[in-house]
Amino acid sequence: MNDPLSVFALLASASWPVLLIMLGLVVASVVSWTMIVQRYLALSATFGDMTDFEDHFWSGKDIREIYKELEYADDLTGIEAIFVAGFGEYQRQMQISSSDTDAIINAIQRATRVAMTREELALEKHLGFLATLGSTAPYVGLFGTVIGIINSFRSLANMSQATLASVAPGISEALLATAIGLFAAIPAVIAFNRFSARVEVITKGYESFSDELISTLMNVVGTQRS
Repeated sequence: MNDPLSVFALLASASWPVLLIMLGLVVASVVSWTMIVQRYLALSATFGDMTDFEDHFWSGKDIREIYKELEYADDLTGIEAIFVAGFGEYQRQMQISSSDTDAIINAIQRATRVAMTREELALEKHLGFLATLGSTAPYVGLFGTVIGIINSFRSLANMSQATLASVAPGISEALLATAIGLFAAIPAVIAFNRFSARVEVITKGYESFSDELISTLMNVVGTQRS
């Protein structure tokens, strides 16, 4: 009784077009897993930093002291960068003119909006690749399957007697391409959906903090004018 063909035997006997497709899918899968791990660590750290900074911000410490702690830091990201952008703009506007409250608030809103946009783009890093891989990898694998099946049926033309054993390796090779495509696509789709939800949560947190910061600075401006 013949032993079943192993995966490595199928890869070794695969035609060059199918082999290239499968190798490309394997490389894309390795890259996607690297991005998945990197995004998981980055988003987890960002969410933790956001929670810690909000606790620090609302701990009762003077807002100016918090700004002085972060003013000259070089590696600010996330909510800290938004705070520094908003409060820094507030100080610049107060030096220019402290009488026009609307102009001050509008300037702070613009500064925080620009900072939030920059941070949102950083949060969405690599998500486009994961989305593209998740949507296209099954079709790329299917393309390899079609090529493999075509090659299998073309080989039948040179056989005087076709048997299942003669075409099984070619069909197995073809189906392996689809399996690799799904293996690359499924984790990418799951990760994209999970990370997109986490990005939305963090973004909502940024928006909420920005509104709270602007409200706090409005009260400070009103107090200084009274």
